[in-house]
Amino acid sequence: MTVLESFRLDGKVALVTGGGGVLGAVLARTLAEAGARVWVTDLIEKQARDVARALRDDGFNAEWMVVDVMDRGSLAAAAARVGEIDVLINAAGGNVQEATTSADQTFFDLPLPALEKVVALNLFGGALLPAQVFGRTMAETESGGVVLNVSSTNALRPLTRIPGYSAAKAAVSNFTQWLAVHMAQEYNPRVRVNALAPGFFLTHQNRFLLTDAKTGGLTLRGETILAHTPMRRFGEPRDLAGATLWLCSDAAAFVTGITLPVDGGFSAFSGV
Repeated sequence: MTVLESFRLDGKVALVTGGGGVLGAVLARTLAEAGARVWVTDLIEKQARDVARALRDDGFNAEWMVVDVMDRGSLAAAAARVGEIDVLINAAGGNVQEATTSADQTFFDLPLPALEKVVALNLFGGALLPAQVFGRTMAETESGGVVLNVSSTNALRPLTRIPGYSAAKAAVSNFTQWLAVHMAQEYNPRVRVNALAPGFFLTHQNRFLLTDAKTGGLTLRGETILAHTPMRRFGEPRDLAGATLWLCSDAAAFVTGITLPVDGGFSAFSGV
């Protein structure tokens, strides 16, 4: 197998949680373009269906289903339908405005239910529960498999205003390391677990923080982010494709337990 051939995923079965989202859809397309049969899952039926249909319209092998990553029963039903998978991408997650500090809501007033929702969605639903359900067959299969979590630059350097989300993504990165070691030592060294740490990408969840709905320009926060991103732009969803394909393919066969920043240099810049 040549180096270029090692990036192919022909014959592999992959499942993407949160696959109907802006970033999840791109990750699903990346795997499909590399030859995998992709299951696009999402809590919102229309989003999962539209992403899968777009992939099929382009000639790729894709299916869809509704999955609630916070419901172990829903995950188990999905696993029973799909069977063994080779790649699991945990792209479900996000922040909520109620867990964000602002001029109208101080840190001292953040409601616990909102904070609990953010931590649960990103850590438990966004990484741990799907890994429990889909990782079992990887552990029991000789060929192993790949789990790719989606962390954030928040895990490396917490950001202002979003304490719950920052804490949750730090936990995702920590869990990624823990699970990589646990799978290799206790079950199957061919199960690899890694994470992406995207920098700033405009998504439905963060657009209200980064752009001004009235003017269409950037907020002060958005301007500050670009000032601290050496490449001086927000990420495009497609910017995650190469790193995703590498970590999910045999090209990264000796890589496990890492969180890979894809952030335009944000995490490398001290500000001076």
